Amino acid sequence: MSRLDGETKRKLREMNASELLEAIDTQDETLSISLSFEERVRLVVDDAYSTFMHSKVAGLIRRAGLRYPNADLRRIELLDERGLNRQLLTQLGPAHS
Repeated sequence: MSRLDGETKRKLREMNASELLEAIDTQDETLSISLSFEERVRLVVDDAYSTFMHSKVAGLIRRAGLRYPNADLRRIELLDERGLNRQLLTQLGPAHS
């Protein structure tokens, strides 16, 4: 639990920084006590950014109206009659596939 006062929390929400506020609130005081201020801020910002980006991508997927929003190139059945090329699919997919 953060030691931020109610006014600071209100201001963060008003600035649409709720992800940052949530990250501050969930930061474990016991585990982060030995970290410097800069390290703690970096961890909070990283966590808030991750949450923000996840929400942004989820919104984009929702607005795209994809037929199969949870489709994954790694799950495609490479049946010969479909004429699919695994090497080409790997090139088209994300870098971490």
